[in-house]
Amino acid sequence: MSKNAVFFPLLATALVGSNLQADEMISNINDQTALAVTIYNENLALIRDRRRLELPGGTLDLAIRGVSANMRPETALLRNISSPGDLNVLEQNFNFDLLTPQKMLEKYTGKTVEIIRMNPATGKETREAAKVLSTNEGVVAEIGGRIETNPEGRWIFPGIPDNLRDRPTLVTRLSTKAAGSQELELSYLSGGLSWKADYVVNLDRNDSALDLAGWVTLTNRSGTSYPDARLQLVAGDVHQVRENMRYLKKAPMMEMAAEAPAPMAEESLFEYHLYTLNRPTTIADNQTKQVALLNASGVPARKELVFEGQNYYYRSRYDSLGQKLKATAYVSFENREEKGLGMPLPKGVVRVYKEDSKGNAQFVGEDRIDHTPKNEQVRLKLGEAFDVTASKKQVNYKKVNHGHPYSYAAEATFRLELKNAKSKPVTVKVQEPIPGDWKMLRESHKHQKLAANLVEWAIEIPAENSVTLEYRVLVRY
Repeated sequence: MSKNAVFFPLLATALVGSNLQADEMISNINDQTALAVTIYNENLALIRDRRRLELPGGTLDLAIRGVSANMRPETALLRNISSPGDLNVLEQNFNFDLLTPQKMLEKYTGKTVEIIRMNPATGKETREAAKVLSTNEGVVAEIGGRIETNPEGRWIFPGIPDNLRDRPTLVTRLSTKAAGSQELELSYLSGGLSWKADYVVNLDRNDSALDLAGWVTLTNRSGTSYPDARLQLVAGDVHQVRENMRYLKKAPMMEMAAEAPAPMAEESLFEYHLYTLNRPTTIADNQTKQVALLNASGVPARKELVFEGQNYYYRSRYDSLGQKLKATAYVSFENREEKGLGMPLPKGVVRVYKEDSKGNAQFVGEDRIDHTPKNEQVRLKLGEAFDVTASKKQVNYKKVNHGHPYSYAAEATFRLELKNAKSKPVTVKVQEPIPGDWKMLRESHKHQKLAANLVEWAIEIPAENSVTLEYRVLVRY
């Protein structure tokens, strides 16, 4: 066997040897002087990797190892930070076909290699020439004039093909004017990195204030790790040309890592918001990592119980519109600095907890919020009330003379019996989306017009009691 030969157990994953080119200059992560990672919401990250190298003058091939396996090579930009203008990139090749036993067999398809096999009776090993015919759904080889499928043994290869690497590598052919120590920066876009915001809310016993903790969950499936990186996150809907993206298969499992709370600085960036972690952090490959985004205590909150109607039953005759309808429970708060917040909130899921009578925190619901600027309201839909219900019916309906310029007009009367089984009074809101050009003709409680086609009644229901809301409306369109 030649000194360059490489052998693998059949279909094993051991790595033996390396495919370094004689005329290549190799740069690995030990050359890094700085690393910055900016992650966007939609499976996209900007990597800025600085390395200090002793470069000879003239033309050379620089193999930059440890780049993302999901690099978008068309976005790669190599710059000379020490001497701007003293570097000219002539060509670059992204080698992401990684060295594995299966890849070795694929590269040697149609060629003759060797296989070592052991006689189970004698324990003696023999070496034979084997021509690899196919590696599609198994191995087919010609050995000793026979065609065998999935032969057992150890394959011996004369060498590692040039286009196989043990890790993702960007090979750049460049020319420099002067020799010496130079600091280069490689920047590129990569898939496989994403982040999302998660929030935890603790409501007080009166549902009038809350504590809010925000966490950023990072996911790295890019095929490489980013040690001691400066981490930044961009919140916003950044437009991408989708057909140029390479999508990833879901990783089978991931390690979860949680970092101690550390606030993030926020600033505006174009029409987005940029969040910067105030210390370096390591983002390991195949890892889900959490870092603290914000913490706020004593934020004023408001709980609402709402019955929400539909506009279809203003257009025709109906009888019962529902028995034991449940009120929807909402919790809202304002993202204002004077209320203890004021940082633009990235989109994410808000999970809400509340202490029971023994002081144990219990989960009471969750909702998803969109990107929320400062000074805006956050409204969370948490679930349906158990003890606050309603029965609704249409007690009268008749078409009336519509007149110009309408083509339809009708008067409808509705009755809602609102019930409260709690041991204390509650205030509920009844919201009705009345279509067309409408006019309230009669009502048992005074309404408030929230929008052109939306009215609301705020009604207090005594403890273990009920209240009836009845109204008649003229609808024209």
